[in-house]
Amino acid sequence: MLLIPAIDLKDGKCVRLRQGRMEDSTVFSDDPLAMADRWVQAGAHRLHLVDLNGAFAGQPVNAQVIRRIVQQFPDLAIQVGGGIRDEQTVETYLDAGVQFVIIGTKAVQDPHFINDLCLEFPGHVMVGLDAKDGRVAINGWSKLSKHDAIDLAQIFERDGVEAIIYTDISRDGMMQGVNVEATVRLAQAISIPVIASGGVSTLDDIRALCAVEKEGITGAIIGRALYDGAIDLVEAQRLANPAEST
Repeated sequence: MLLIPAIDLKDGKCVRLRQGRMEDSTVFSDDPLAMADRWVQAGAHRLHLVDLNGAFAGQPVNAQVIRRIVQQFPDLAIQVGGGIRDEQTVETYLDAGVQFVIIGTKAVQDPHFINDLCLEFPGHVMVGLDAKDGRVAINGWSKLSKHDAIDLAQIFERDGVEAIIYTDISRDGMMQGVNVEATVRLAQAISIPVIASGGVSTLDDIRALCAVEKEGITGAIIGRALYDGAIDLVEAQRLANPAEST
C-alpha cells in the first residue's frame, strides 16, 4: 500500500488543521522543503501537497512553494490539491512537474469540468471527496452539499479520473482513527483506486487499511500523526510494503 505524507500549506508554512478549520491550525514547520525532504528520506514515494489558502480563495496561493518542492524532487510523484478551479491552473501545475491534480469543490459544483479535464489531461486527474455522514463537503469543508459521496464517485469514475481521495472530515486531524467501513463501502462501489485520508493516526490504522487493500484501497494519506510522532514513517512503510524492507 502506498503511504503518502501530507504537507498542508498555509501562508507558506507547513501546518495541520483540525476538521478543516483554518482558525484551528498548528504550524509544524516554517520550511516546507525541509519537511518534504524529511519524508523523502524516510522512504515516501509520493507527497500530498494541499494549498489551504487556495482552497478557501478558489485559486492558487502557495503555488510558488509547491513549485519549489517539485523542482527539489523531480523524480518524486507529487499530487496537489487546493484552489484548482480551471484548466489553466491544471496545465500550469502539470507543466511544473506535478503528476496529479486533485479537484474538490469544483468537481462537485461543476461535474462537466471533470469530464473536460480527463479528456484534456488523461491520467493526471484525481477527485477529492470530503464527506461527513456520506454527504460531500465543499469550499474548504465549510459547507455540506446534498450530494452522496458514492453517487459522485461513480460519475467521476465514468469520466475517467485516476483515483478518488476519500476523506472523512469528522475524523481529519482528530487522531480518532480512520473510517475504514465508509472507505471500503466507497471502494466497493467503484473500480478505480481509492486513497484513504482523514484520521490515520496509528499503525493499527495502517494495518486495518492493508487488510482491506484488495477492496481497491491502494493508498493512505497520513498527516497529523506523522507530525505528532504517533506514526513513524519508516516503520509504517515496513508494515505497508514488507517486500521493500527485505
